[in-house]
Amino acid sequence: MKFIIRLLVTTLIVVLLANILPGVAVDGFTSGLWAALVLGLLNMFLKPLLVFLTLPATLITLGLFLFVINAVIILLCSYFVGGFHVNGFWAALLFSIVLTFVQSILNGFLEKKQSD
Repeated sequence: MKFIIRLLVTTLIVVLLANILPGVAVDGFTSGLWAALVLGLLNMFLKPLLVFLTLPATLITLGLFLFVINAVIILLCSYFVGGFHVNGFWAALLFSIVLTFVQSILNGFLEKKQSD
């Protein structure tokens, strides 16, 4: 149940950000749902491998290279999901930063509500 709630919250954030941020477009709620699901799967399976392979660059940049990894994952999601479009690296970088920030805030509220 917790996974479904987080997936729906991420879907809503993706659709909302696509309407606000330039360079990002989602064709509809279903495409946003697929994008959220693919992002979750890429973050679960591919991101740890990318972080491990780029560990020296991440250490040298004091963790800032993780933003680049997040943008690459957003671009890969855009490639795999037909109704989710990102116009380049900088749009993906901005989208990933805002998505992570909003997700952390909303997930914090959800965790607080569930613990009460």
